[in-house]
Parts: sequence; structure tokens; C-alpha cells
Amino acid sequence: MNELMADCCLCPRNCHADRISGQIGYCGQTAGITAARAALHMWEEPCISGTSGSGTVFFSGCNLKCVFCQNHDIALGRAGREITIDRLTEIFFELKAKGANNINLVTPTHFVPQIRAALCLAKARGLDLPVVYNTGSYEHVSTLRMLEGLVDIYLPDLKYFSPELSLRYSHAEDYFFYASQAIGEMYRQVGDPVFDEDTGLLKRGVIVRHLILPGQTRDSKKILRYLHNTYGNHILVSIMNQYTPLTHPALFPELDRKLSEQEYQRVLNFALDIGIENGFLQEGETASESFIPQFDGEGL
Repeated sequence: MNELMADCCLCPRNCHADRISGQIGYCGQTAGITAARAALHMWEEPCISGTSGSGTVFFSGCNLKCVFCQNHDIALGRAGREITIDRLTEIFFELKAKGANNINLVTPTHFVPQIRAALCLAKARGLDLPVVYNTGSYEHVSTLRMLEGLVDIYLPDLKYFSPELSLRYSHAEDYFFYASQAIGEMYRQVGDPVFDEDTGLLKRGVIVRHLILPGQTRDSKKILRYLHNTYGNHILVSIMNQYTPLTHPALFPELDRKLSEQEYQRVLNFALDIGIENGFLQEGETASESFIPQFDGEGL
């Protein structure tokens, strides 16, 4: 672990930060695990949250820092407290005791070595809940391979097809290259979806999320076509309409509005037309504050 964190190249930023010595990486974090919330979360896909909730740990920092991030307070490292590997292990069991359907690791990439250690400890002590890896997908395959056999459900975003968009909004022109490779590795590890016959909860598999951005339905269609051509119905696809305008209008005026119902429906119709059968859509308002929890240190 120390070797990886002393010259950090866990993600495609390859920032080479000596996080062990306290240097801050591109993600905004040193080697100490920092998290902002650990609680039951009801706003994931139904097969993840169920009726009792997903046991979600929100980690601080991010290697993407998208300009429209809904979790910007923790992505930028403005919220969170440091915890140990042993404490993270305890949190997993506390979430289970509260009735969590799974352990859901949100924005975990920059803490993978520490998370791996905590998961190994937890599983040795009898943790039997599915583990969800919830990521923006700007990942190295080599980092994901550290988690093989420890993660049951991968919940990656596929944000952009266009390098121009990923450069403008996430400063990552190579996003699709790395994200598409990462999703391929995720599918290799866990395979086709497996559901609990009694509860309908997902026990194993990949759900790829795509958040449609205002004015970018063409890019969304390219992403959906890529996913369907590559995986058919062997993965689940979650087509999301919850974009919330949080950016500075002067810098990104094109993002200073909600997604229209017409835009969302066009993308849904396209998904049906090309044969996507397994997945999720969102009903109701096209944006809602209810999707954004309070990052107040609960459960840490």
C-alpha cells in the first residue's frame, strides 16, 4: 500500500503525489481515508436501495471534479473527516446492523488500497453483504484488479463519449478511453446481472449510469449505442435525468438549466429503438435536491 501511495498513479491523472508523506494528489487527498457520510441511502436504483436502503459511504475527494458535480462539497474536499482502516471496517458492520442491503462505496478510486484492506478485514470477520463500487469510471484497469473477488456490483458512470465535452467539463480529454476500458474490466470481474429471487435486489453485476446533460442528447445517444453494441443486455443501463444546475452561469451558460422533458424522452425513445431492454429510467421532476444528501459526518 505504501509504495502505491508514495508515488500515486492509482487513476489516469498519474499525478505521482507522495500521499504517504502528506502531499495532496489531484483528487485533493493524502493517504488518510477521508469520508463525509456513512448512512442508509434511498436514492440509488431500486435494485440497490430496495426498501431499507443502501449502506453508503461517501468518500471525500475526486479525480474528476466535474464542473456540474452534485456532490461538489465532498468532491472538492471541503467536507469530511479522517478515519482509519479499522474504523472503515467497523462502519461496514454498523451499516449492516441498520438494515443495509449492501455496502456502497461512493467515489472510492483514490482510496482503493485502503478500501481493499478494510474489505479483506470485514470479509474475514463475516461480512456477507454485496459490495457496490460506485464510481465516475476514470479508472486504471490495474487499480480495479486490486478489487477482484471483493466487489460484487459495479455502478460506474459513463459520462461522455466526446473528448471535447470531457475536456470542457472534467478536464479529462481521454475520459472515454479509460472509462470504456474500466467498464470492460468490471464486467469481466462480475459478469451478467444476478438478482435475489425473493427481494429483487441485485446481488452481482454491472449497472452503467449515464446522466444526460442539457443540450447533449447526441452524445448521450452515442454512449447508449456503444454500450448496447458492446454488451447487449448483459449489463443494466440507468438513464438519468437528475442534472441539477449548480455551476457558475458565466463560465458554463449552456449548463445553467435543467434537462427538458423532451430531451429526456428523446434519449429514452432512442434506447428503446436500438433494443436496450435491461435498465432504469427516472420518473418525476428532471432535477431534485432530494438526490443530494447532507454531508455532515453522519455515521463516521
